[in-house]
Amino acid sequence: MAASASPPTLRVHPSQNDRLLKLKEIFVSKYGSVPSFYARAPGRVNLIGEHIDYCGYAVLPMAIEQDILAAVQISNDQVVELSNTNLSYVDFSVNVNDIKIDKTKPLWHNYFLCGLKGIQDHFCLSSPTGMKCLVDGTIPASSGLSSSSALVCCAGLVTLIANKKSMSKVELAETCAKCERYIGTEGGGMDQSISFLAEEGTAKLIEFSPLRSTDVKLPAGAVFVIANSCVEMNKAATSHFNIRVMECRLATKVIAKAKGLDWKNLMKLGDLQAKLGVSFEDIMAVVEEILHPEPYTREEICECLGMSLEELCEKILSQNTQDVATFRLYQRAKHVYSEAARVLAFKKVCDEAPANAVHLLGDLMNQSHVSCRDMYECSCPELDQLVDICLKSGAVGSRLTGAGWGGCTVSMVPVDKLSDFLSNVQDSYYKLEDRRFALLEKSLFATNPGRGAVVLMEAE
Repeated sequence: MAASASPPTLRVHPSQNDRLLKLKEIFVSKYGSVPSFYARAPGRVNLIGEHIDYCGYAVLPMAIEQDILAAVQISNDQVVELSNTNLSYVDFSVNVNDIKIDKTKPLWHNYFLCGLKGIQDHFCLSSPTGMKCLVDGTIPASSGLSSSSALVCCAGLVTLIANKKSMSKVELAETCAKCERYIGTEGGGMDQSISFLAEEGTAKLIEFSPLRSTDVKLPAGAVFVIANSCVEMNKAATSHFNIRVMECRLATKVIAKAKGLDWKNLMKLGDLQAKLGVSFEDIMAVVEEILHPEPYTREEICECLGMSLEELCEKILSQNTQDVATFRLYQRAKHVYSEAARVLAFKKVCDEAPANAVHLLGDLMNQSHVSCRDMYECSCPELDQLVDICLKSGAVGSRLTGAGWGGCTVSMVPVDKLSDFLSNVQDSYYKLEDRRFALLEKSLFATNPGRGAVVLMEAE
């Protein structure tokens, strides 16, 4: 389906789908009426290309079966009532003309409000419709599989349909990427793009500025397995993520100024490489030439850029990175440029499909994890342990996926080794701890490329 098309609308019979039927029943018992429609947005797993979308580089994710599903009834008032099938997420209601998103406490409903407000702002809706909405999610929270972005995307799609507006999938993805920043996350747009642009049976190379996607056919001899470390990491609740964004931004500016470029208007490492017009090999040499491995203090950065500390805070640093004392520019730039090159190498192997494709792709995944661990420092002991267990259990490649500091690994496993792999990982990681073992059913699974966001209407 063309990316210029709107998300598809499918006719469904809830009676033939246990999850949809249960959602409808809970909705009726809570609100006393049936939903007007349903909307679904999938989570994703990034196969390779971590922390480079916000630097302007292509990434290579696929949608997964786990998703956010919402049952919606349009109402005549201007109140949005939100509830969740997971009772640990409390109900919330708000007047559509008085939406405030709390960045200090990223509660579940704030992500929904991001999508809602994003569509309102895009269309300048002066009198948006109210609605009752019941949300059900199967993506493990804070697992690096994009549960928060899927919720933003689902909310954006719900608001679009409820207000009888239309947008292409690309426009929706770009709008939802922008509006997730309302909650303070300076993301790059990968999660929202794959949630809308995904197609069943294929991974996607997602490129930015302009946003576009290309099918990537994965090799038939292997399957991708997701394993949750059971360490939760909420991007919006910590500054880890935004510090990395700022470090990449600062590295861009320091190198650009040293090279005599218009550094004030350069924000992304990808734009810097384009301006210099050099290869990945050459840009890595530039990093070695200009940046030093030791951390940069704020004062040193100010000296490099010829600006005051006040200007640095006001013009460059984000709200939750104002008090960071030191920044690692060399390491972050090295990771971004090497990872961007690995993404293109991964796609090339998939396109050319040599006999040893599975092992070549596995090697690229392993290199990616080492770079994430050592250069970007976004791993954690549990993720490193899990990657090691996955490789010893038969995976040809294994790496953290998502923002890191917790969440999941993705491993490439030859099909004939899948059963033994799952058994070994279960024994070596999940059975060691009662809490992990209790989460096993939702934590370890093989996955195939799934479809993107859809609107579901009950068949007459």
